[in-house]
Formats: sequence, structure tokens, C-alpha cells
Amino acid sequence: MRFDETYSGNVFIKSHPNYEESKVVLYGMPMDWTVSYRPGSRFGPARIREVSIGLEEYSPYLDRELDDVKYFDAGDIPLPFGNAQKSLDLIEDFVKKVLADGKIPVGMGGEHLVSWPVMKAVYEKYNDLAIIHFDAHTDLRTEYEGEPLSHSTPIRKIAEHIGPKNVYSFGIRSGMKEEFDWARENGMHISKFEVLEPLKEVLPSLAGRNVYVTIDIDVLDPAHAPGTGTVDAGGITSKELLASIHAIAGSGVNVVGFDLVEVAPVYDHSEMTANIASKFIREMILGWVK
Repeated sequence: MRFDETYSGNVFIKSHPNYEESKVVLYGMPMDWTVSYRPGSRFGPARIREVSIGLEEYSPYLDRELDDVKYFDAGDIPLPFGNAQKSLDLIEDFVKKVLADGKIPVGMGGEHLVSWPVMKAVYEKYNDLAIIHFDAHTDLRTEYEGEPLSHSTPIRKIAEHIGPKNVYSFGIRSGMKEEFDWARENGMHISKFEVLEPLKEVLPSLAGRNVYVTIDIDVLDPAHAPGTGTVDAGGITSKELLASIHAIAGSGVNVVGFDLVEVAPVYDHSEMTANIASKFIREMILGWVK
């Protein structure tokens, strides 16, 4: 695996040209092989990069600019179309290499299943790991229509792998009754509908811990993020998610990796969703990487 050049031509604004000198590695996971409604999230990472040119390099929220953090954009991982298991294996191998080199992996999806091999690889290095999960959906199914490799299963997979009590979900407003029952019976934290205030209540208990954060863009209301595969009414605003990102930044948790998934440009006619996603990535890099 080579890191002396990116997989693809477009890079996120102000990315550093040298992998070895970078603290953070940004990469795309262009996979939507298991979606159950609208495909297209495999094009998300490339579009997020393209619209990032419209970002300011400075964050007035954090009083930092992108030059303050050296991050390398490795481009999109080449994934075999339609082969979910092989794609997940390639993602896991990539992230293990990044972690072995002492760097922080920052992923862009792609459907949410791509987060599963990343979280598994991060847990292999940090065995006290906690997961913070922002989403409209529980993603706690064991399978979807008989398929265990599904975008509806990644949080169940990681919860069973690291223990449900180490998983904290926020903004959830959609899922099967059995999923909510399983979470409650097994001690997993689920905050229904709301994000910021419940997050602030939880963060003190995670201070000092290694944390991985995964954000499904559909945690936002469709009015703020129409460009996603499975929209669900009743979500939060982009302002609230920004405030949540900043709350994590000031909480004392040690963020060891993070991702943002499910941006689907084909439904994003105003490019609102991609632009919001690129701003979130800027704020996460500047807020969570010390």
C-alpha cells in the first residue's frame, strides 16, 4: 500500500502533500452496495472534496485554521463494485496501516456499513474504546432481508464486539421496536430525537477515554441535508450538530478516529448537503485533533 500519492486527483482543501509528516489521514470509502432505498452515497467523498474549495480555512468557532493541523488526503480507497465483504476487508486493512503509523483515521462514506471495519480496527488498537454515534436510525439490526452485511447493521456489530454499554447513540428517530428493546435490555445508551443536551450529559463520563465518532448525515432534518439515501423527517439542525462537534472538542475525550457517511450527491441538487458535510469535517479536524 503506497502513501506517497493519493488514490485520486481531488483533495480536501489545504490537505498536506506528505503522508509521513501528517497527523491525520483523510480517506474516502466509496461503497453503497447494501443500501435498501436510494443508492448514490459512493459518490459522496469525491463531492465533499470538490465543494471544500468553497470553505474558509479558518474556523471562527475554534479560532484555528487548517494550517494548524497537518492532514493528508489519501483519496478514495479503490473498492470492488458489488463485493461487500472484500470492500470491508480492504477498508479494514487500510485503517490498520494508518493506525500502525500512529495517525488518526478520518473517513468519508459511502453507506454506513463502511464504519464497521474502521471501528473494529480502531478497537483493536484502543481496547477501552467508546463509540459516539449520530444518526436518524438505530442501525441495530442483525440483518436486512436476510443479509447480515447491511447498512442497517454497523452499530449492532460494533456494540456486540466492544460491549453495548460502550456505545452512545444520539438523534435516533427511526428503527424497529426490537432494536430499541435490545439496546435498553443490554445497557446501550440511545438518545431519541435530541442530540446536544443529552450529549453534554454523557460527555463528562467519557472524559479521558478513547472515543471514535461516527456521523450519519441523515441525523440532520431533510430540510438541512436532502442529499442522502434514507431521509427521515424530524431531525436536528446543522447548527445543533456543529454545537455538538464543539461540545466534544471541549469535553476532554480523546478522539482517536471519526467518520461522516451517507452523503449522496445525486439527491443534493443545491449541493447543500455536501457543503454542510465539508464544513463539519473542517470543524472535526480542527476541534478534535490537538
